[in-house]
Amino acid sequence: MLVNADLHIHSCFSMATSKDMLINNIAPKSKEKGLNLVGTGDAFHPGWLNIIEESTEYKGDGVYSKDDCDFILTTEVEGKSRIHHLIFIPTIEIARELSDKLVSKNKNSDGRPRTKMDGAEILEMVKEYDCMIGPAHAFTPWTGMYKSFDSIYDCYDKKPDFIELGLSADTNMADTVSELQDFVFLSNSDAHSPWPHRLGREFNQIEMDDISYSSLKKAIKNKKVTKNYGLYPNLGKYHMTACTKCHKLIDPELAKEDKMKCTCGGKIKKGVDYRINEISSWKEPHHPEHRPDYVHLMPMAEIISTIYDKGVTTKFVQGKWQKLVDAFGPEITILINTPIEEIEKIDLETSKAIEAFRNGTVNVIPGGGGKYGEISFDEKLIPRETESIDNRLTLDNF
Repeated sequence: MLVNADLHIHSCFSMATSKDMLINNIAPKSKEKGLNLVGTGDAFHPGWLNIIEESTEYKGDGVYSKDDCDFILTTEVEGKSRIHHLIFIPTIEIARELSDKLVSKNKNSDGRPRTKMDGAEILEMVKEYDCMIGPAHAFTPWTGMYKSFDSIYDCYDKKPDFIELGLSADTNMADTVSELQDFVFLSNSDAHSPWPHRLGREFNQIEMDDISYSSLKKAIKNKKVTKNYGLYPNLGKYHMTACTKCHKLIDPELAKEDKMKCTCGGKIKKGVDYRINEISSWKEPHHPEHRPDYVHLMPMAEIISTIYDKGVTTKFVQGKWQKLVDAFGPEITILINTPIEEIEKIDLETSKAIEAFRNGTVNVIPGGGGKYGEISFDEKLIPRETESIDNRLTLDNF
């Protein structure tokens, strides 16, 4: 069976996360989105585990269900050097035991616990309990594994189970790194709220025997991810090298010359695009035989918001979103499969934008420095200010 899975979200117990991130809200929103399997997030937090137990029915083999939405236990741990690790856990009992073993001062106050353990130590600990582990958003400059290591094996010593790409990278980028040829790539939302433009904004289509922990483990081991779905990577807020204060895009070589300090006084953050270039083996991607297509899409509420220039959480945008979902079913089905001529009967402009995504004819200004990229469906956008070696020389010589 084909399963749409978003395996990295957070609960209401994580910092900067909506108080509405509760099972009773996540389950119905996941169903409207079109997700079949969702990671609980924050499964080392005792309070969140209590809520999961109270709010779901245990179906066996690691699956906890609420209103036709199935969950498996997942957590993100911040280890040594602020590197984030994504972990899948078989049962609540194991989650509690691992939480007790994890040396962390904030595990009872924050859904994403921090520890001084390094990647190899965390891997060894969780593998004793049949867990799966891999780097979360592996390339991002603040907390991604590759910010500190040139090789994944330097971080974990052994091969982890998967790589999570993150919002600022996709398969074409990651498959320029030769050591990743044998890895399964996952694309997840890292959602901090149950809004439809957050939950499932990136997800995986996985061939599974059934919905269970053991089936998910088997599918990842046997490389049965059949498609990755997610944003254009240049929409990610850390895709390009840019200033975190003024958000100006800056030539990476110039940034290094200036010791990662912008002329405005802000700090320059190295972009995912450049970091992958530093560790890549090839200029063009080398896709292994098992690698599925990466399909670029955008949450439907974001599409409607962009077209009509209205806030994504406004009644106007959410009303149009709901009308389409009521007419055609889950959002994922609409974005991928619903005939364009059917969508245009409900909303002509939205149908044109969805068609543009399917055809790959969208215009993007890349994101960087903590600012998301921008998108247009019918006209060129005004580019963000960019500072390069060439234009600095021109200004200096003026």
